[in-house]
Amino acid sequence: MRWIPLLLIFVVAYIEITLFIQVAHMIGVLFTMLLIVLTSFIGVSLVRAQGLKILTQMQIKMANGESPAAEMIKSVSVLLAGFLLLLPGFFTDFLGLLLLLPPVQNSLTLKLLPYLRFQRSGGGFGPQDAGGDTFEGEFRRKDIPHDRIGHRHDDDK
Repeated sequence: MRWIPLLLIFVVAYIEITLFIQVAHMIGVLFTMLLIVLTSFIGVSLVRAQGLKILTQMQIKMANGESPAAEMIKSVSVLLAGFLLLLPGFFTDFLGLLLLLPPVQNSLTLKLLPYLRFQRSGGGFGPQDAGGDTFEGEFRRKDIPHDRIGHRHDDDK
């Protein structure tokens, strides 16, 4: 069971090397390298745009007191997609772009959502929690005499 991640790394490396060789044979080594860099830049910009969109959706859901679990799964999908898009290679770029597609994210969300639980704690995060565990009061420092706090004496001028 321990050797499965190692085997997976070797299979992905084999696929990437094979694709590099085939693409370089067709379009040339220089254009292949430029294509790899270009796909990384495009991937980073797509991940950034979708990440910001998901973050605002999470904030809206939390402000309304709703569960942001679906957005959390999508954000993990976008994070994994960003990692795959930054790795040099065509196969990892393809997998990263798949993770950015909304139908794939929705399918992943539907499969993982039953395993997530969302509970709000005492303080909460929405306007409906204004009467929660909030305490009002006043305090006074005991190490400074009361007459010196906020008062100017005539000899301080």
